[in-house]
Amino acid sequence: MERVFFHVDVNSAFLSWSALKLLKEGHDDLRLIASCVGGDEKSRHGIVLAKSILAAQAGVRTGEPLYMARKKCPGLVTVKPQFDWYVKNSRAMIAIMQEFTPDVEQYSIDEAFLDMTGMQTLMGPPLEAAARLKDRIRDELGFTVNIGISSNRLLAKMASDFEKPDKIHTLFPDEIDKKMWHLPVGSLFGVGKSTAKALNNMGFYTIGDVAAADRGLLVSKLGKMGDMAWNYANGIESVAIVRHEAKENSYGNSVTTGEDVSSIDVALGIIMSLAESVALRLRTDGKKAGVVTVTLVDTEFNRHSHQCSLEYPTNTTDVIYENAQQLLYEMWKADRPVRLIGISAGKAAHEEFEQMSLFADERTDKLKKLDAAMDEIRNKFGEEAVVRARLLGSEKHERLSKAKNAQKRRNDE
Repeated sequence: MERVFFHVDVNSAFLSWSALKLLKEGHDDLRLIASCVGGDEKSRHGIVLAKSILAAQAGVRTGEPLYMARKKCPGLVTVKPQFDWYVKNSRAMIAIMQEFTPDVEQYSIDEAFLDMTGMQTLMGPPLEAAARLKDRIRDELGFTVNIGISSNRLLAKMASDFEKPDKIHTLFPDEIDKKMWHLPVGSLFGVGKSTAKALNNMGFYTIGDVAAADRGLLVSKLGKMGDMAWNYANGIESVAIVRHEAKENSYGNSVTTGEDVSSIDVALGIIMSLAESVALRLRTDGKKAGVVTVTLVDTEFNRHSHQCSLEYPTNTTDVIYENAQQLLYEMWKADRPVRLIGISAGKAAHEEFEQMSLFADERTDKLKKLDAAMDEIRNKFGEEAVVRARLLGSEKHERLSKAKNAQKRRNDE
């Protein structure tokens, strides 16, 4: 039986989800005007995270400071990211997918793979099932997705990146010569800017060039990246591109960025928002975590993770963030842009099992009260009713300074 996979990718996820929320509140559709999602432009986290088509046409680029974006597009409408709202939309989308197949693998907050093998009897031919899935997400949730269909995850993901938005594309092995080989090498999954440049320097400009290249030559010049590029160019999923096993008692969230993130300030802003989301889920479930993990996936498809054990279990946003930012500084390489940033809080247990510390300090109590107050305000008045000062670029804690100094020493070595 031939395998069948769908890759579902939300079109301009952050912007679409923010637009959906504002539409319900009577505002203009962000997708139809020059707009972007970003932080406070007066702060060091004032960076464009997502942009509309009209903003892109005006020259606005993901990852650039908001003040630069405004110079290019004076009428630019800016909204702050709301990761808790994004998570709600992501979960609603996954719930619909699970009505089509029990085998759903979430790749990031706005992407998922569906194994549709053997589901034709129940769901009909793949194209028909994909059309129903796409239309249900649009009609019931209010945002659009692209769906790629193939016999492996790699080609399904490549297919979903074809013409957007609200489209379905197939890319089976017998179609790659017509649909994929003419594309530039930089559009091949897993090929980042540095690898694309290296391939160009070797005379390979299209995916078809790489597919027809001598595999041994690519390996000798580029190592494992050369081998992966040759396999992927020929439609061979040599390395499973998604196998995120669910970890018991772990709460996590990740963001796949639309473009390379090479600024640690951008990454810190994302880390703060992810920490808020993860901590809120822990508090909602009445649990505390004993381990914090930060995961980065770079433009060469290398996954890097660092974790630390907490002195005492916590569900406090600030504590999770402080540990996550230290891990980020330990991992960060200025010459290694990333495409995915994630946080997870593991070894979570119910609060009644918490081992009380004789040294539980006044700051811990204050942070608990702060989180409780913020949760209550947001529940009553909305997620934007209160924003943490750290997201607005406030004072750095001693821990952050130490982490920065450690990073500086590593860069000097």
